This record gives sequence, structure tokens and C-alpha cells, in this order.
Amino acid sequence: MFKKLPNTLLVLLTITLLLGGCKAKKKTVKYAKKPKTETVVKNTPTPVKEDTKTVVTPKVTPAKVVKTGTYEEVVSNYVYQYAAIAKEEMLQYGIPASITLAQGILESGAGRGELSNRANNHFGIKCHTSWEGERVYHDDDEAQECFRKYKDPKYSYRDHSLFLTGRSRYASLFKLGKDDYKGWARGLKKAGYATDPKYPNKLISIIERYNLQQYDDDVLGNGPSVVTKSDNSTISSYTVKKGDTLYSISRKFNIPVDSLKRYNGLTSNALSIGQVLYLHSVKN
Repeated sequence: MFKKLPNTLLVLLTITLLLGGCKAKKKTVKYAKKPKTETVVKNTPTPVKEDTKTVVTPKVTPAKVVKTGTYEEVVSNYVYQYAAIAKEEMLQYGIPASITLAQGILESGAGRGELSNRANNHFGIKCHTSWEGERVYHDDDEAQECFRKYKDPKYSYRDHSLFLTGRSRYASLFKLGKDDYKGWARGLKKAGYATDPKYPNKLISIIERYNLQQYDDDVLGNGPSVVTKSDNSTISSYTVKKGDTLYSISRKFNIPVDSLKRYNGLTSNALSIGQVLYLHSVKN
């Protein structure tokens, strides 16, 4: 019995030593290890899946282009577009270009009226029995009256000339001077072209306000005067009329505004009625 005791004690002592060593080792590791990684992850914001709707660039629809500008600018643009056509009609049919332009401005709203937009009809000419072309219907003196429709405004101008020259009631107009826009305006009303009693005065006002009679002068050859100098060079000059601007004069004579100002020593664009402008000098 005593023989085995030492062996048993030895085994117990060995187990005790081993257990004590493990506890010591565990204790050492506990104090030596780094802080838990969970604490780092816990403080980091959780990534959120991106909502693609918030990063897609929205499709932008272009804004609708709208006509802008003062009425004077709109009228000037209208005259710029149709003056050449009006002068051509005057050459062929004898109707003053100023009258044609003034009627177009008044009756089409300077190209912005419903009939001019829908039908390129700048003179409010109705269908009548002889018309075989396209047509539109529009409220005028009566509801849904028939009006002529054109593919291009220039055909509206031609039809206006044919309308006046082809009807006997307008024959008296062609006995008037081609520069007598006042007589033409009153004659149109007298012949029954319009029912508005103020129609003649409206035409005359437009012509004088925008100096449309200058286009009659162009056709009739009443252009700028020419002065001969002693050195045999010539200077063309132009007398400013009501409604003239440097821009309109430069366009009429195909001279840049800057050149006009330089020729005449002008420091601004201001002009006065009766002022004489020198256009250019030509050596004979």
C-alpha cells in the first residue's frame, strides 16, 4: 500500500502542477491580447446600398423658344423679311410697296396673327368663289369664314397684288401717283377693302412711323443724292427721315453702321429728322 502511495501522490502533484500552469498561461494571454475588433467595427457606419434614382441625371426638356422683343423690333424684323417682296410686287403690279407692307403689318399683326401662322395669309384674303387652293376657317365678320391658305407668305403677297389688279372696284387706285400712299390708303377704304373706318389712318400711321415710303423711293429711283466735289470725286448723301435709324440706313445702302458713324463723325447712334448723312466717296 505504501508502495503505491508515492506514485499516486506523484500523479496528483503532476496534475496539480499542470492545472496551475494552464491557469497562469490563460491569465497572461488575457492581459496581453489587443482590444476586441468588434469595438472598431461597431463604431464604423454601416455602408448603405446606393439608390440609383438619386444619382441618375434627370432628363431636361429644352425650354420652348418664344418670340421676344418690343413691337417696334417685331415690325422692323417683318419689314426686313418682306420689303424686297413688296418692292418686287410694286415693280410688276404698280402697288406702292409702302401700302403693301403696311397692310401686311396691320392685318397679320406683323406676322404673329393666327391667319399668318396657320395659313401664311398676311392680308386676310377670303376664299371667294374663284379660290381653288387650300383653305382654313377662322372667325372674322362671321363665325368660321373661309380664308385662303398658302404654302409660303410670298404667295400671299402675290395674291394680294392679283386681288387688287383683278377687280374693277380698285381701278381708280392705279390712277394715283405711286408715291401717294395717303391717297392709296384712303382709296382702299373707299373701294370697300376694309370695313374699319379708321383703316386709312392706321395704314398712314404705320407707313410714317416706320418710314415705309423709302421703299417706294427705291423702286421709283428716288435714292440718295450725289454731290460732285472740286477734285472730281463724288459723295453720296442721304437725308434722315422719320423712322430712320442708323441700322435701317446701313441696311438700305449696304454700309456697316461703324462706317456710317466714321464717315459722319458720329459718336452715338442718335439721329435727327433732316440730318444729312454722307454715305461714301467715289473717285471719278
